[in-house]
Amino acid sequence: MPDTNALEQAKRGTADAPVHDLILSRWSPRSFADKPVSDADLKTIFSAAAWAASSYNEQPWRFLVGRKGDETYTKIFNSLAPPNQAWAGSAPVLYCSFGKKTFSANGQPNGYGLHDTGAASATISLQAQELGLHTHGMGGFDKETLRAFFGVPSDFDAGACWALGYLGDPQNVPEDFKAAELAPRTRKPLSEFVFSDWEKPAAL
Repeated sequence: MPDTNALEQAKRGTADAPVHDLILSRWSPRSFADKPVSDADLKTIFSAAAWAASSYNEQPWRFLVGRKGDETYTKIFNSLAPPNQAWAGSAPVLYCSFGKKTFSANGQPNGYGLHDTGAASATISLQAQELGLHTHGMGGFDKETLRAFFGVPSDFDAGACWALGYLGDPQNVPEDFKAAELAPRTRKPLSEFVFSDWEKPAAL
């Protein structure tokens, strides 16, 4: 059995201020174990998405969820770029996100649909982490292929495709990704993205 606990510890992030361990321990593996995710856990994970913030409480997100072997999974997998297909097929669950481009109440444009879908995706990842699972978001997919596979209306924008499952043996990922799978994680300092004026770091 691979020592996934050691990898989890190596991947745990650090911060210069107190940050919840759930956030510091969240990361995006490419190695997934051959272990199914229960219906109960999936229900909990996607229930967490419902409580993300959204403009006018529109909740513009839509998620299509597939399990390995079913048609939904196959469609999502076949929309992925080849580099992602090389590893994502090890995940027991693949899902994809869409954001509605208009408000349901009045049909007016909603410029925050994908922003809010991203917020819901973040709560999914954190809830999955709390359950001992991992997610990995992917921008490498063909949006029009995905749209055609599922007959998605033009009022929805594709957000991302995601792999979900339990951490697997990092030695099983393709060689091109192995170094990234094992390397420590890094983040920009606050001075590079928290400002009091444009390009002026906030005094925190």
